[in-house]
Amino acid sequence: MAPILDYLLERQISPQWRGMLSALASEFEAQIGRDELRQLMHRVGNRFALAHPLPACASTAELEQVLNAYWHQMDWGYVALADEAESLRIIHYCAPLPAFGESALAWTPAFLEGAYQTWLSALGAQGLSVVQTSAFGEDSSLEFRLGRHPA
Repeated sequence: MAPILDYLLERQISPQWRGMLSALASEFEAQIGRDELRQLMHRVGNRFALAHPLPACASTAELEQVLNAYWHQMDWGYVALADEAESLRIIHYCAPLPAFGESALAWTPAFLEGAYQTWLSALGAQGLSVVQTSAFGEDSSLEFRLGRHPA
């Protein structure tokens, strides 16, 4: 199944951006450390979410629906949310982050982490943080959790 997903993800990424984004990521990695790149992408995600606020949502199901409508219009994959005892599980599928190159998958997911942090804080999750809990998977998934995390 992974070759099929790889193909579909590659088709999702516009050819006009592929080479430029890969070169940009390579230059960033040559000039900036990975921790700093994660912080930068987190701030970019924050800025993105502030520019694209979500409406109030009455439930996790409604929030998932709103997020998926938004991601769909941008061709940025989709999200599955699950309420758990101590956290909200966020699984984002098919984000076009491979456009930046394989090595950039170590820091580009922080864009989603920052966006989800900003959106969820604005919806009332103050004092909670979103953290990435998985690497980009063979099924094109990234997992995040909203909850209380040690500093």
